Amino acid sequence: MVGQDIVIDQLLVALLADGHVLLEGVPGTAKTLLVKSLAKLIGTEFGRIQLTPDMLPSDILGTSIYDLNTKTFSVKRGPIFTSLLLADEVNRTAPKTQSALLEAMEERQVTIDGQTGKLPDLFMVVATQNPVEYEGTYPLPEAQLDRFMFKILVGYPEADAERKMLSNWQSGVYDKRKEELAPVLSPQEVLECRSKLKELKVDESIFNYLMQLVQKSRTLSDVQLGASPRASLSWLAAAKAHAAMEGRDFVTPDNIKFVAHPVLRHRLILTPESELEGITTTQVINKLLGLVPVPR
Repeated sequence: MVGQDIVIDQLLVALLADGHVLLEGVPGTAKTLLVKSLAKLIGTEFGRIQLTPDMLPSDILGTSIYDLNTKTFSVKRGPIFTSLLLADEVNRTAPKTQSALLEAMEERQVTIDGQTGKLPDLFMVVATQNPVEYEGTYPLPEAQLDRFMFKILVGYPEADAERKMLSNWQSGVYDKRKEELAPVLSPQEVLECRSKLKELKVDESIFNYLMQLVQKSRTLSDVQLGASPRASLSWLAAAKAHAAMEGRDFVTPDNIKFVAHPVLRHRLILTPESELEGITTTQVINKLLGLVPVPR
């Protein structure tokens, strides 16, 4: 992955913080490759669903099948029963099918015909969507968007990075016949890393700083709907994960700022007036970070 360092860092933060991710980017920016590579590097099960308008919830969750020999129903599990699930082009399927992910993302379980099945301890949904095409798409409802810890924007690489990519391709680095990526850690080690986050210290001033940011997001004139309580929990968990990745055992205001955009960009709903004026969510988040004083 060339030229996507921030995207990779944010994805790793979400993995450490036990959060789901919405990847948004134009076609050809290696969103699928990024997720598949992550699954291989942590040595975990990987499942992929290519979402289309004609899909049903049972195509994701599974269904009950009648066995003529035993004269009983048995549950055939769907692709959601995996550790790392890629929901490709999630906004191309109908809301009824999108809602099939809600229980799994929040409760980490799936109910099929009254039978509840637990998902693995390491369970992460990474959904992708294309921000350019709107015909034949179904925007994700706020209830589902709020279940994603991060919305990560995957943009075009810089010129130097794209030149490096072309050079890699020419030299055969991307040859599909080469050996598969080898895991660098196990799913159990990921879970152990997550448990270690509980030991990170959070000063009272950081709690107050985060609380002021969340409260202020709900009263901004440009915002119709601010950050939810789930957003504040995700914000703190992500900041702790980022602090750990930097090798510290305490959270700083810079950690809070680093994860502010991916935590908030899909949760803040702007007023119609602000949208007509061309105000963007990015501008509102920058304004929010400027309004709340940073603790010293």
